[in-house]
Amino acid sequence: MARKLEPGRLVIASHNQGKVREIRDLLAPFGIEPVSAGELGLPEPEETGTTFAENALLKARASALSGLPALSDDSGLEVRALGGRPGVYTADWAERQWFEGEPGRDWYMAMGKVEGLLAEQGPSVDRSAAFVCTLAVAWPDGHSEVFEGRVEGSLTWPPRGALGFGYDPVFVASGADLTFAEIDPAAKHAISHRADAFKKLVAALF
Repeated sequence: MARKLEPGRLVIASHNQGKVREIRDLLAPFGIEPVSAGELGLPEPEETGTTFAENALLKARASALSGLPALSDDSGLEVRALGGRPGVYTADWAERQWFEGEPGRDWYMAMGKVEGLLAEQGPSVDRSAAFVCTLAVAWPDGHSEVFEGRVEGSLTWPPRGALGFGYDPVFVASGADLTFAEIDPAAKHAISHRADAFKKLVAALF
């Protein structure tokens, strides 16, 4: 049986503010007081795992060293025609060096890279894709729990919408017409890969 998560402070092991906002909203009904790893000044561990679960656990365990239970999310885009890429390297595909020499992420560059690889396969290429989210909860004593969620869909081009983040402007969920960046965030929360993983987490831990 999964260990229950008690009301109180919980570290969200992320420095991604878009992701932190989504997780805060999902945790709001359960008496949890989320504090981000960034707010606590915790370093971001190097993501050396080769699966979403490995990376999620690595981040959660690093933040649990704060003495509080920690929740981490490792998520990404799997494109069927690209053999599941970018997968665990979803964020890496957006990495670039700005002219000041500071690292940053350019999601439009990343979306363009995916589209370019699809275009190389011709106009009849399979554009199906899935967003995958793995949530890991780690306690200071080393105990951990892992939950995975998915949402299936397809990729569109050019990007549409300004409400999401990451690859949201090119992802259309199965049965929908709008991209994840065009729909209201509350509607996205209800159907997203993160929401799917959270349903499993809530059922087990609360």
